[in-house]
Amino acid sequence: MSQAGRDARQRAVVLDTETTGLDPATGDRVIEVAAIELVNLMPTGATYHTLIDPERDVPPESTKVHGFTAEMLKGQPKFAEVAEGMLGFIGDSPIVAHNAPFDFGFLDAELKRAGHETLDRARMVDSLALAKQRYPGMPNNLDALCRRLGIDNSMRTSHNALLDVKLLAQVYLELMGGRQPGFVLALNIGGGTRALAGLSRPRTPRLVAPSEAELAAHAEFLKKLKEPLWLQPPFAAGTA
Repeated sequence: MSQAGRDARQRAVVLDTETTGLDPATGDRVIEVAAIELVNLMPTGATYHTLIDPERDVPPESTKVHGFTAEMLKGQPKFAEVAEGMLGFIGDSPIVAHNAPFDFGFLDAELKRAGHETLDRARMVDSLALAKQRYPGMPNNLDALCRRLGIDNSMRTSHNALLDVKLLAQVYLELMGGRQPGFVLALNIGGGTRALAGLSRPRTPRLVAPSEAELAAHAEFLKKLKEPLWLQPPFAAGTA
């Protein structure tokens, strides 16, 4: 199914950026953009990822966060060269980001510089704000949420945008109530049936038929009731 054919209410994009610093107004630039597609809160496997030459230095304190140096980013495309592809992937879907105003602020600055319109803030879904509503007064950074929600983040040794959006997609699913711990439904694509995760095959329903004695006891019980429902159509047909 094409992106245009998807229900806009069902599709969302989880996005993350890495930057040279904290403030685009002082000249900091985007160096990495990653996004993944969700449909009905679940990743579809469609991803967007690119490194970007910021056309400036990368301060050492920023390198400590994400691991990128200016030398490593030389030869990567400029933001203006990737803007069309990024916007095409995002489409007109809601954009989920952790501390979304930060990412939107940087992307808006880059889009303006490249001659594009800025992102509509009405599309912004801030997962950090959602987490603060659910866990007020608690640490709500991505690592803390992963630990709290039982999501494996052992591979996250630095702020890598592509890994971060994959983790954030799982966090967002939990924040939206899309998965209950210990009760995970897995879709059997071949048979079109759903089975509880951990079972080798779907359970076959077992018919339980009452004995003659149970039917007789039920009939005696009905005699004590005034106009019992079980003696009215369509139930009467199956009553002994």
